[in-house]
Amino acid sequence: MRKISDSTVRRLSLYLRFLEQFQTQGRPTVSSEELARRGGATSAQVRKDLSFFGSFGKRGMGYEVPELVSRLREILGLQRVYRVVLVGAGKIGGALVHYEGFRRRGFEVSAIYDRDPKKIGSRSNGLVVRDVKQLEADLKKEPTDIAIVVTPAEAAQDVADRLVRAGVKALLNFAPVQLKVPRDVEVKTVNMAQELEALSYSLANR
Repeated sequence: MRKISDSTVRRLSLYLRFLEQFQTQGRPTVSSEELARRGGATSAQVRKDLSFFGSFGKRGMGYEVPELVSRLREILGLQRVYRVVLVGAGKIGGALVHYEGFRRRGFEVSAIYDRDPKKIGSRSNGLVVRDVKQLEADLKKEPTDIAIVVTPAEAAQDVADRLVRAGVKALLNFAPVQLKVPRDVEVKTVNMAQELEALSYSLANR
């Protein structure tokens, strides 16, 4: 399969959310125009995004909602449960552990780690905060699919190195630093300051 851009994948995720809403409402079909309106795209963009993965819908009839929901979940790899660990039990980490949307989408946060003795042993949404010193030993016994890094910048690279050595192949990074990882490891960085600056630009250049 050809390389699909991150922006296309993000739009597919949006389309899936809208389609699931339609499915809940009992809608049998939906047009590319309606998906485009919801997602802030064009109908041509919707058709192009879907065309990377095959033929969908019929001209003049739109897309069958249940079928497209099933196919998008398959394309996005959401037909299984992913085990997730979180490193960093601060305010952002605590908020992420309590986010119920992860579980609904098939992402099971099964462990949370920190190095602060005051946090180790405390509970967060039913999980006991573990000592980060246990990380490698735990991952050897309990392999994980995805790790969320929510540490200070100065600790993030060391944590990432340890996760990679333990076999983790996908990292979601909230630390304000660019992580260096091997080519076979996928990293997505959430830079909240950068996102706020993009909003600031939009406000300043209306």
